[in-house]
Amino acid sequence: PLCGETTCWSPRSLSASPQLCMRSTESPFVLLSLVHFGLAVLSVSGDSVCSTENILCSQDTMIKHIPAAALHVSEPNPAWFGNGPNKPDKSWSNGNWLKSRFHFSFAEYRNNKNDHFGVLRVMNDDLVQPKRGFGTHPHEDMEIMTYVVHGKLTHKDSMGNSRQVGRGGVQYMSAGTGVRHSEHNTGKGPLRFIQCWVVPDRRGYEPRYGQFNGKASSRKDQWAHLVSALSDPDVETPVKVHQDVNMYATELNQGVGLPYELQPRRQAYILCIEGEVRVVVNGREALLQRHDALEVYGAKDSPVLVEVIAEGVERTETGERAHLLMFEMQRDGSGGRKDL
Repeated sequence: PLCGETTCWSPRSLSASPQLCMRSTESPFVLLSLVHFGLAVLSVSGDSVCSTENILCSQDTMIKHIPAAALHVSEPNPAWFGNGPNKPDKSWSNGNWLKSRFHFSFAEYRNNKNDHFGVLRVMNDDLVQPKRGFGTHPHEDMEIMTYVVHGKLTHKDSMGNSRQVGRGGVQYMSAGTGVRHSEHNTGKGPLRFIQCWVVPDRRGYEPRYGQFNGKASSRKDQWAHLVSALSDPDVETPVKVHQDVNMYATELNQGVGLPYELQPRRQAYILCIEGEVRVVVNGREALLQRHDALEVYGAKDSPVLVEVIAEGVERTETGERAHLLMFEMQRDGSGGRKDL
């Protein structure tokens, strides 16, 4: 049987023997699972490699849980970003000035089986010590969105912008032909933010900066639609980017369930920022805790209901909450965790 247009599936019930994966320059990845009695399960998966144990398939809808333990943790030398030596700080329990969790290959972390998810190229979960930060550095041809979890992020750039944003806010920069900027925690307490890079729909855009100061009421027990495509004038969001991508955030009270309808041939990447949530997709479930993520691949011809339910909350700047960030985009068959 063939399960879906771009589905990777080896049903456990068939007791598949070891899989054979082949690539050629003329065709996409082909996954062939050899099973008893000469039967086989064949699926074509774009450029994906698929795991029987971690991908849950219902027709051509799939989910894959990315546990926090699977993320690369980076603690770079403070001098690399213009900071002085590490020193004791009453507000800071970590030994290093920065603790970053990389969802995809970045900096010293190189993993050709974990490079991106569709057009989402970078998602870094950064925790920064007070009075520290990232000195001036360049970017080009990337749509950069920074979502602040707690504390305040101070941004300065070569376009003359000098701004600060707090919890639930978004700083956006279209790097385009080139821009230089710095990011610092000038406050007295730790700063946590999620920095995400999206590949633009073409190169060479004029650089620009945008900012949205978050509203807690817009995220409470509902999806706040924060980012959408400039090419779609019918959708109004605080931030518009040069790519067919959407970003949402929500903060849930204990026990609250929130639906999202994932349209055909679309996919989503969900990050549990704070608390604990259960995600249900076509009857399949995954429990996400702080720092966990979930890949969700939509169906070929019909919408898929994605429901998130707050199973546990944390004390945050806005109360007892479970906190999620979600990117939604075209399902293009590329990327995703191939090593889980």
